[in-house]
Parts: sequence; structure tokens; C-alpha cells
Amino acid sequence: MPEPVIRPATHADDEELAELDRRAWSPLHAVQPRPRPPYEPFFDARHPPEHILVAAVSAGPGLVGYIRLAPATRLVCNAHVRQIQGLVVDDRFRGQGIARAMLRAACEEARRQGARRVTLRVLGHNAPARALYASEGFAVEGVLPGEFLLDGAYVDDVLMGRAL
Repeated sequence: MPEPVIRPATHADDEELAELDRRAWSPLHAVQPRPRPPYEPFFDARHPPEHILVAAVSAGPGLVGYIRLAPATRLVCNAHVRQIQGLVVDDRFRGQGIARAMLRAACEEARRQGARRVTLRVLGHNAPARALYASEGFAVEGVLPGEFLLDGAYVDDVLMGRAL
């Protein structure tokens, strides 16, 4: 399969990203309930296009994934850290290296922005995501045991990070 094309998101991607996000919803990675109409726009004041990289494949139906990379906080003393706040790949395109390519692109973008670290949070039961992050140099830096009650079960929130 050819390498995915990864680019910054634009406001024009809003509807397509919102639909992708709804299709990709899963209790494996979501802490919010399944989206229901009326649907919210994908972009908002806290999640502007500047924080999103999108992925497309040449033979694909448009956008097949996105990764949200944002400042970890608004604090000046924390400006050297970026946080991955979501990574989604269309189910039809999983297992083709798209998530890995977006993760690498996000780390490059973080470097370009002057960051020295990238952090993320992942649900403890999301073994595929945790394995991907570990294979790309992210280490577990903390665990919040039973942080979320999801579908009747307590799930850990795993904090991971890496230097750039």
C-alpha cells in the first residue's frame, strides 16, 4: 500500500472529520457516550484545525484518519510539551500503517513547533493503541487506576510520554 498523505486540517474538513469520528466511535477508546443527533461540529474553540493532522490514501474515499496534537496546557512553563488528544483511523483502513504514520508526523510537527516532549493518555484496556505507542518510543509514565467507569467496568487511564 502507498504511504498515506498526511496534511494539516482545514475548516473545509469539518464535516468529513465529524463523520469519521462518529463512525470510528468505540468503547475501546472513547470516554464520551456514542454521538447522537444533533451532531456537534468537529472543530470548536478548544479544538481548532491548527491542532489536527489528517490522513488520506490515494485509493481511499477521502480522509481516513486524524490525530489531534495540542499544547498540553496554556502555561508558559509547559510550552515545550505537546499532547496527543486523539488518534482515529477509519476501521476499513486499520492495519495499514496509517496510525503509525500519523503518530510520526505528529512528533515531527511537535518538533517543528519547538516541543521537547509529547504526552498522551490512553485507556488501559486499549492494548492495540498502547502497543503502537510503546513501539514508537512512548513509555508509561503513570497510571490512574479505575479512572473511568465505562460500560459497567472501571478502566485505568494510562499516561504515556516520550522525549523528542
